[in-house]
Amino acid sequence: MRTFGLEKPLGALSYFPWRAKACLFHQQAVCTLARMNFMATQPPAPPRTPRVTRPRPDDGDSVVLERRPQKTQPPQMYRVLMLNDDFTPMEFVIVVLQEFFSKDRETATQIMLKIHLDGKGVCGVYSRDVAATKVDQVLDAAHSAGHPLQCISEPVE
Repeated sequence: MRTFGLEKPLGALSYFPWRAKACLFHQQAVCTLARMNFMATQPPAPPRTPRVTRPRPDDGDSVVLERRPQKTQPPQMYRVLMLNDDFTPMEFVIVVLQEFFSKDRETATQIMLKIHLDGKGVCGVYSRDVAATKVDQVLDAAHSAGHPLQCISEPVE
């Protein structure tokens, strides 16, 4: 009678139900180990080579289709615009342009003056996700500083 590593045969397991679980676990472990050992000892199969078929002679009536390369469109770009208001300090706008749009002091000042004089100004042109992130960063900074600065993104035509 098989004992599966226990001191009593399987017939005695009806008296000790906890041993049935231990025996089942031991049996599964032995099977798993045997499968792993089998997989590790098998040599790898040689790679299969595809069958080569020779083209049939052409009788002149066949049509040849040419493969055209697919042209992918570049991603739609979006302009990030800041809108003018009468309450946000000019210095705050300059700091935001330097911080979030990596502009130097002179360029940030020029963009700030354009926003102030024209009512809006372009801070940068980005892909949709980056533009949305920039808008969120500017709005969060303005809100945390207590300024009503507005920033939007719009597609470039």
